[in-house]
Amino acid sequence: MAGEKGRGRDVIGADDRTDDRPVYVIGGGPGGLSAAAALRERGVRAVVLERSDAIGSSWRGHYDRLRLHTTRRHSALPGLAIPRSFGRWVSRDHMVRYLEKYAEFHELDIVTGVEVSRIERAGADWVLHATGGRRLTGRAVVIATGHSHTPAVPEWPGRDSWTGELLHAAEYRDPAPYRGRDVLVVGIGNTGSEIALDLAEGGAARVRIAVRTPPHIVRRSTLGWPAQRSGILVRRLPRWLVNLLCTVQRRLFLPDLTPYGLPVPRKGLYARVKDGAIPVQDAGFVAAVRKRKIEVVAALESFEGEKAVLADGGRITPEAVIMATGYRRGLEELVGHLGVLDARGRPMVRGGRTPKQAPGLYFTGFTNPISGMLREIARDAPRIARALRKS
Repeated sequence: MAGEKGRGRDVIGADDRTDDRPVYVIGGGPGGLSAAAALRERGVRAVVLERSDAIGSSWRGHYDRLRLHTTRRHSALPGLAIPRSFGRWVSRDHMVRYLEKYAEFHELDIVTGVEVSRIERAGADWVLHATGGRRLTGRAVVIATGHSHTPAVPEWPGRDSWTGELLHAAEYRDPAPYRGRDVLVVGIGNTGSEIALDLAEGGAARVRIAVRTPPHIVRRSTLGWPAQRSGILVRRLPRWLVNLLCTVQRRLFLPDLTPYGLPVPRKGLYARVKDGAIPVQDAGFVAAVRKRKIEVVAALESFEGEKAVLADGGRITPEAVIMATGYRRGLEELVGHLGVLDARGRPMVRGGRTPKQAPGLYFTGFTNPISGMLREIARDAPRIARALRKS
């Protein structure tokens, strides 16, 4: 990425010397790269600022087993298809390669190693406070720092004094360090279920998964039909109809996991999605639960010495606890003072819309719909570019 760093420094230097104010794109992941490419295509000068030393840093840090739950076709960014050779369900490493190729193909101006800590409105411009005390001035800002920016770590009582190994899913890579060990995974989203399966297949002596609210589970693909395609088709249907269709599909294609500790959720699938809970896509998890290779236990409540205390009063003694407890957007310090975030710290608008109180500020990549995050990012990019081209 040395070429990107060098090109980026020249771009920032030019901004300091001239009135050619660029649009700054904060974040060198899929959201930032696709927005920059769409802007460049429309003749708008855009500079991507990435805090790490390489683009796609969050993808590089994911666990080895990871594959997209969205198809190759519906995961591509604007202007460049994902190679067919990467397969239908693209792996983590192939996704990183694709992002690198995407930046090269679109000849994007990227500056790595620059973190923006705060942005402020200054007349018609935006001022970005960045690494090394630098102040950058742009005519607009696109924030694409990602849905999974900052690991969320619960403040369980007794956590600091627990004697076992405790790590967030963001630190997990592969099952090798856990062979022959007793492991508890906390959280049953897609990440938690996949890590639990990885551990069970990778030689862990015992794998348990702590569940507070049973999730909706869907098959990643049914008779060749991907779950993502269903998610795209049903987005404009009434909630009650989507819930009914999902209930029928579950009864036809998935076994009842109630005897294994995973009863059917009380809320319908689409109602849970509106609450921010994406269904778990099954890629072997259900079979592992039925074979008792993964044991479902109650939610983790606290730690007592070497014990993990569960919500049902049970006490277990895992050697390691892996927290698949999600992420925070981490936007408060950056833009919290602008009044553009909701009570959960999420942007109030996204895509081609800009907040009335902060014109010229755009967001992308902060939703996780059942139609696929990458698909939504790809749709946001041209909307942002069109809005900025008109401004």
